[in-house]
Amino acid sequence: MNKKETGHVSIITLGCSKNTVDSEALLRQLDAAGLETSHEEGETNARTVVINTCGFIGDAKEQSIETILQFAKAKAEGRIDKLIVMGCLSQRYRDELKAEIPEADAWFGVDEQDAITRYLGVDYKKELVGERILSTPGHYAYLKIAEGCNRSCSFCAIPLIRGKHISRSIDSLMDEARKLASKGVQELILISQDLTFYGVDIYKKQMIGELVKQLSDSGLFRWIRLHYLFPTSFPDDLLPLMRERENICNYIDIPLQHVNSRILKSMQRGLTASETQQLIDRFRAELPDAAIRTSFIVGYPGETEDEFEELIAFIQHNRFDRVGVFTYSHEEDTSAFALTDDIPEEIKQERAARLMEVQEQISLGLNEKLTGCTFTVLVDRAEGDFWIARTQYDSPEVDNEVLIDRKYMFIKPGQFYKVKIDWVDQFDLFGTPVV
Repeated sequence: MNKKETGHVSIITLGCSKNTVDSEALLRQLDAAGLETSHEEGETNARTVVINTCGFIGDAKEQSIETILQFAKAKAEGRIDKLIVMGCLSQRYRDELKAEIPEADAWFGVDEQDAITRYLGVDYKKELVGERILSTPGHYAYLKIAEGCNRSCSFCAIPLIRGKHISRSIDSLMDEARKLASKGVQELILISQDLTFYGVDIYKKQMIGELVKQLSDSGLFRWIRLHYLFPTSFPDDLLPLMRERENICNYIDIPLQHVNSRILKSMQRGLTASETQQLIDRFRAELPDAAIRTSFIVGYPGETEDEFEELIAFIQHNRFDRVGVFTYSHEEDTSAFALTDDIPEEIKQERAARLMEVQEQISLGLNEKLTGCTFTVLVDRAEGDFWIARTQYDSPEVDNEVLIDRKYMFIKPGQFYKVKIDWVDQFDLFGTPVV
């Protein structure tokens, strides 16, 4: 393809925030080459569509395939000219997908942006590595500090897709952070498959604390948020740093996945039930103001009703601020694939629903205690009759939101305000600006 044939290129991103960063980097390359570009969620007027896919679990793979088929149909009907697929699903199932969906023109994996630009008839510019066109609102952005993962969780295909953990240097991350700050970013969200492992490969020790300290010292951001902290070998210097620094959000995102010791051992998580509880107790003792977000898997092979009830009791005891739940997905080439996927799908779904019913009541109880309190919030957007904002205890798109009546015309997205909470429901707070 040449630039003239390419025309307008739209990237559609599925999956996690790490995919978002990859799409933003590709957008920067294409924009620098003079192509018209956009980042969209569904329908598009572009003649060339690039779908950045997710291949993590069954539901995500199904969504990716449905999206590819949607645009394959659009191509057959002449509504687009070129369909390109990239990302995790393409990395893992490229040959099978080529055979099944011949309408797609090209397939690329997770680390082939230079090949994608060549296919589109433009040069890949190495000097632009670390630069992105943000698809998030301009006031927050993700900073991907590493690629891949060295953990061996039995259920997870990410190491098969993205390879071993590769940390970026602190210098390169600080350079990118400064570029993001210069664009007006006020909330920096650190992401990787495992933040706690950061630096072990290149510095021979955990360096997430040092990286966060340097970002905090820079004064570039009002909020620094940490995503995806692994529970095993949790770094000793991180909690004191979070407690001492006002610009580090009191927010711990730590996927625990389960609490039953037998299941944790089979999952190869590296912790027992008692060690998991000790870690949560440590968080509560050292950083009592922190919101703890976690996720769990239900329906893991062999999970008994008693083991599931142990998980429910653990959630009720700890009253986590935020909880996500996944039903177990039997993934090829993972070590758990050798186990029998013996929990019927309807039981998996029923357990997931029961868990979330428990969490909804916990969330409502925690939120009710916030009525009458005043928080600093960051306004993300306008939606319907409300301004949509967040406290430091909430990450975008996945956590609670603060809703403010749009009659307050002085409010602007990307700005911080003091808001008093008037009333709440399970997952939202409704407040009034304090002026």
